Amino acid sequence: MEVVNTIGRRKKAIARVYLSEGDGKIVVNKRDYKTFFPTAILHYVVEQPFQLTDTVGKFDIKANLDGGGTTGQAEALRLGIARALITVDPELRPILKEKGLLKRDPRMVERKKPGQPKARKKFQFSKR
Repeated sequence: MEVVNTIGRRKKAIARVYLSEGDGKIVVNKRDYKTFFPTAILHYVVEQPFQLTDTVGKFDIKANLDGGGTTGQAEALRLGIARALITVDPELRPILKEKGLLKRDPRMVERKKPGQPKARKKFQFSKR
């Protein structure tokens, strides 16, 4: 099996994922993903496609992450891994689709409006 190349995005984060057969190593920006992502919740997010499809320990992941914050990067990586698993085995698609791992999350930060301190927050109103 050759290396499968996919991309995942979330907010401003972009994950370029390279999936190959191996023993389950996940390397993110030349570091182990457990050191790259600080919390156990983010570790679970990254491992989620493998756990749902019972492919834990069958593939190696090498990923380049750019932009965004840690949560956005983890979710971008999850999307990239899910897409890569589908290119390897198309029969995994219904499992991943049911859990919503194949949909690119379209939510973005709302822009700041002029005359306001934030997107929705207003300055304090003074009657007199």
